[in-house]
Amino acid sequence: MITQSEKVTLSNTQTLRRRLWRYLPLLLWMAFIFFASTGAFSAANTSLIVGPILRWLFPNISEEQLAFAHFITRKLAHFTEYAILGWLAARAFITSSKQRLSSLWFWFALALVSLYALSDEYHQSFVPSRTASIYDSFMDMSGGLTALLLYALWQRRRRAGRK
Repeated sequence: MITQSEKVTLSNTQTLRRRLWRYLPLLLWMAFIFFASTGAFSAANTSLIVGPILRWLFPNISEEQLAFAHFITRKLAHFTEYAILGWLAARAFITSSKQRLSSLWFWFALALVSLYALSDEYHQSFVPSRTASIYDSFMDMSGGLTALLLYALWQRRRRAGRK
């Protein structure tokens, strides 16, 4: 027979596991974005990876084309990393046990993405090998917003399929 104390402990353990399942991926991704804002992911360092790959794929690529492709790759990385952040925030907030958070998940997730994008660029302003740009923040927010809109559409279709 399970005592009341054991039931409470079991319930608390299950609640903690659900919260970790909900929020840990989001927090880990935010930590990754913070790390990506350091000098380790500066243009000089990413060119050491992107450049050889592009030269292997396109042996006749010019220096101008290489520089442009590297620029586009970096902007797509901004868009993609914040799209993932938006998706993870939506996933976490929509399943929240807090009614307000789950009902307004879209707006809370958009606020998180926007504030994190702005703070990310602010952080980069202190890293000597990085440049802060409000345009990068807009690219980040666009990625997050796109993911949130796709998530909302996916949720709507899922609900319509259940009816």
